[in-house]
Amino acid sequence: MIGHELNETTVEILAEFLPGEPSLDARVRYLLEAELLRKLGQFRRADSALTQKYGMSFDDFLEQDVVHHRGYAWDVERDAMNWESAIGGIEMIEARLHELRADVDTDA
Repeated sequence: MIGHELNETTVEILAEFLPGEPSLDARVRYLLEAELLRKLGQFRRADSALTQKYGMSFDDFLEQDVVHHRGYAWDVERDAMNWESAIGGIEMIEARLHELRADVDTDA
């Protein structure tokens, strides 16, 4: 375990707004999970919007070489980059959530 100091005001606000959490670590984990879930939602919405726009999954988009077939148009290139970022973000955040939750289970 690594110890870090938090500002007294930070600790007070955490205690005030997350009174049901038993420890400072639990409060910080709660906030981390909430932020990770918020970001996961953003990435999933981006994935969903692009899936709907192109009528296919990202894997199919790559497999069918849509960027090439659409003449490397900037909007398609941009969508490809945003989509790739969304898919990578989903995978990374799901992994971090799993780590965060597994670590709680081992601490209990």
